[in-house]
Amino acid sequence: MKCLSIISLCILLCLFYFQGVSSKNVSESFLHLASIPPRGWNSYDSFCWTISEQEFLQSAEIVSQRLHDHGYEYVVVDYLWYRRKVEGAFHDSLGFDVIDEWGRMIPDPGRWPSSRDGKGFKEVANRVHSLGLKFGIHVMRGISTQAVSANTPILDTTTGNAYKESGRVWRAKDIAIPERVCGWMTHGFMSVNTTLGAGKAFLRSLYEQYAAWGVDFVKHDCVFGDDLDLNEISYVSEVLQEFDRPIVYSLSPGTSVTPAMAKDVSGLVNLYRITADDWDNWIDVKKHFDVSRDFATANMIGAKSINSGPYRYSNLNLEEKRTQMTLWAMAKSPLMYGGDFPYITSLKNEDQDSGKLMRRSYRETKTSYTHSLGLTSCTDSKASGWTSESLGLYPDKICWKRNLGNKHLEPLCMHKRELNFASDAENMYEDYHHLVAANKIKFCLDVSPKRKLTSKEFKRGTFSPCRRDSNQLWQLNLNGTLVNGYSGLCATVESVEATINSAGFRSWVATGRTGEVYVAFFNLSEHKAVISAQTSDLAKVLPGRDLSSCKGSEVWSGSDTIIAHGSLSAEVEMHGTALFVLNCN
Repeated sequence: MKCLSIISLCILLCLFYFQGVSSKNVSESFLHLASIPPRGWNSYDSFCWTISEQEFLQSAEIVSQRLHDHGYEYVVVDYLWYRRKVEGAFHDSLGFDVIDEWGRMIPDPGRWPSSRDGKGFKEVANRVHSLGLKFGIHVMRGISTQAVSANTPILDTTTGNAYKESGRVWRAKDIAIPERVCGWMTHGFMSVNTTLGAGKAFLRSLYEQYAAWGVDFVKHDCVFGDDLDLNEISYVSEVLQEFDRPIVYSLSPGTSVTPAMAKDVSGLVNLYRITADDWDNWIDVKKHFDVSRDFATANMIGAKSINSGPYRYSNLNLEEKRTQMTLWAMAKSPLMYGGDFPYITSLKNEDQDSGKLMRRSYRETKTSYTHSLGLTSCTDSKASGWTSESLGLYPDKICWKRNLGNKHLEPLCMHKRELNFASDAENMYEDYHHLVAANKIKFCLDVSPKRKLTSKEFKRGTFSPCRRDSNQLWQLNLNGTLVNGYSGLCATVESVEATINSAGFRSWVATGRTGEVYVAFFNLSEHKAVISAQTSDLAKVLPGRDLSSCKGSEVWSGSDTIIAHGSLSAEVEMHGTALFVLNCN
């Protein structure tokens, strides 16, 4: 795991883990609790492991005040709450943890002062409960290397003394399995032998302590995916179901999880994570679609990070954030926000569907329209059509304003970027600029990737990493032409119909708790596109539902939805989404 400072921008919950929810064969209290995917706040994304009690409770108060009414009720302390924040301590360091006499992790009193005198998280949990919220913690697999090194005795919770069997006291080294260390924290934790009474006694002592503290949610790490430990999961599940109040049981991480693996744990836990960490880049977001498809096909959907400074905004653009949120909502994922509240200037909550299993529809359009940017002689009438728009404090935009004859295609615009050349080049290129696309601010429009090419050999413009080469310099003339500083050619734009691989489009259907129908279109391609689906195809995955006379709206635009001639259509931005909420007869 890595830690990277981040806060979200524009839309709440842009970075968090993707999990499935399961309630099969679990106790009635588990079933009720997991019927709606949990929502809340997790400390990892903004604070990594260094969060303090004051910072945590401050965030809990904001969740209570601003998000609780929208269904956000859990506040979760992520990993290493027991590690002392001192020089030399990091995520995989050894010897900096606070443990009790039984080898159990307890909060670092330097960061969690209310934990002193053996109180653990009890006072923090009480404070969280007083805010109308529920309290959660992150825990690791098995036993800590530090406890094994100290060879601490095992607590027998039935007697309150050291665990004895076969006439001797059992200790940490007796139950530890050193060859099964946590893959991403090799110095931190290892599995315990659950075939031994002492191994079970140790795990029981952990979770009985968490319950005594008032914990409502456990995020159990390094036991799933690549580090699967089905024995530990099974026994922890057994212990949790014995308690007189529900504790949500969540598995993490999700690296290399398969539907078969999910099937093995679906009757034992409330949540299981099905992806590895994802970061705020489009490639990571796009990967989730195939994972979601595979788990939905296997019927295993329904059972997804980060710290003190320097802070930054999410690298995802608004369309990509909406796409990520819509996919997770359709997949009934827990929504655990991870930003640092004091740095957030605006919050926007979007609801999620928690109804029946979603499935894909299979009719997806392949038609889209895009800009074709080419080069021509500056005397050509086709070269004239560029205008400059002032944006006040921001760099000006240069846009192609000529009518392209396609109502679905917005004007092509690029932003000016000031040049920083040496003094000997300033006069030569005084009126020239770099031009960058809004979604690719580090890539400049050019006409030749190699200086040795002549203008006749290179006929089209491209975007390449910005350099100080003259092939990336452009001058806007009063006659509306945009001339290149290297080739002497001018840029022109045409509208072309593009055929995009249908893999670039996805359609998902789900039903809500009150019978409403959700339809999501996802455009994973690099072009804006009109995506359509026939209602007859959508109805195939919703047996008994007539979708021919539905009424509703599109969530992100707020516009009313009309189903015309048995078809539902929407123009969707590159990397974007359209989400329809329909009420059908």
